Amino acid sequence: MPDFAVLAQGPALTTYEALSGVFGSISLAAWIFLLVPQLVENYKQGSADGISLAFLTVWFIGDITNLAGALWAGLVPTVTALAVYFCFADLILISQCVYYNVKNARGARKASTHSQDSAHEPLLGRQDSNLGLPGSHRRRSSAASGRRRASSLPSIADYPETSDVWWKNSLSLAGVVGVGVAGWAIAWRTGVWVPTPTKDDNGGVETALGATVLGYASALCYLGARIPQIIKNQKDRSCEGLSLLFFILSLLGNATYGAGILFHSTERAYFLTNLPWLIGSLGTIVEDVTIFIQFRVFGSGGARTYVPES
Repeated sequence: MPDFAVLAQGPALTTYEALSGVFGSISLAAWIFLLVPQLVENYKQGSADGISLAFLTVWFIGDITNLAGALWAGLVPTVTALAVYFCFADLILISQCVYYNVKNARGARKASTHSQDSAHEPLLGRQDSNLGLPGSHRRRSSAASGRRRASSLPSIADYPETSDVWWKNSLSLAGVVGVGVAGWAIAWRTGVWVPTPTKDDNGGVETALGATVLGYASALCYLGARIPQIIKNQKDRSCEGLSLLFFILSLLGNATYGAGILFHSTERAYFLTNLPWLIGSLGTIVEDVTIFIQFRVFGSGGARTYVPES
């Protein structure tokens, strides 16, 4: 009969083992919820123009090589299951982006065709809409000009909206961290999670060379995936259509994943075994920070300029 008192208290842990488990669980929670903010943002915008398909495609390739490496190396089922989840989640986001791109492209073609048809209408028919009292055209032009000037100036209402977004993101981040910590605590106290020994982490079996190669290929894909997005943001001088929370969760997941590995063990053999995944996680933090800077500089609406009428 099991000793429930021991199960209730959980196995004895060192500080480093506990931190490794907590960070790993927070990372898992961040990855599970990672793509949800961008899916919601695309749905609200009715567009996927803000996110680079090249970014998602390279990231998807990285997840495929990550899954193949996990299967080849015979990693624990939870790691393999998470890799499978990543691939399906990537496909959902990519499918959504392709759907909106095709849909909006068709709408743009229809609008262009309608505009060309209007250009062949009789000149008198187009002028009828401009007939009226003397000076009415100038008043309409002045009103339109005034609206353009007003839209080019920052609105006071923009500041509470920005503050509200940051507040919601902070609450979401705290929620993900809370879920990760609670999940680890429950798993530890019920005996589902136990610290992995630092000695013979692979059970005396070396990781297959092919699995290691796939691990490094995955790391290179993760490192290169964000470059197209950074370039796109720079060209557009805007981060409109991107979910800031998406990149915040990415930063959280990468940072806690790397911390979980390093707190588990710093032995040379263990470090070298996990080096591809450390490169892929910690290396992308620099690129995430670059995107945060772009959000700060460009905002989410792009630079507005006003050209006076001649």
